[in-house]
Amino acid sequence: MAFFRPRVSREAEVRYHADQEVGKGYHDLLEKARAAELALREKQAVAASEQELREAGLELDRALTDALRAAEAAQRATFGVKSYDDRIRRRKGKATPQGAMWTAEVNRLRTVREAHRLTGIVRLPRAAAVAR
Repeated sequence: MAFFRPRVSREAEVRYHADQEVGKGYHDLLEKARAAELALREKQAVAASEQELREAGLELDRALTDALRAAEAAQRATFGVKSYDDRIRRRKGKATPQGAMWTAEVNRLRTVREAHRLTGIVRLPRAAAVAR
């Protein structure tokens, strides 16, 4: 007697291949985030204007967000194509050395991005309301 083994859905295969492609660019995006952080630190060192610091802070936030998205895609791809349809496969994927490494990297990037959003982006004062 043969057992029927269901294949993964077509949607899972498409998402898996898309995540593989996005995950390939992780190292380039991480390098871009490092360059954006260096630019922000240089502007802080020379006491640039608040507007310049805000723009540099927002650029770093965008770079960190892009790197985080690529890391999340690489993490999902590392778990395997079956993990897109099955939560138990996702949990098993996290238990592998590669899965644990990507999970730690995603958590690290989230922490860095949130800390930057809380303290690294200069808040500009709002313009005073015009009195009538």
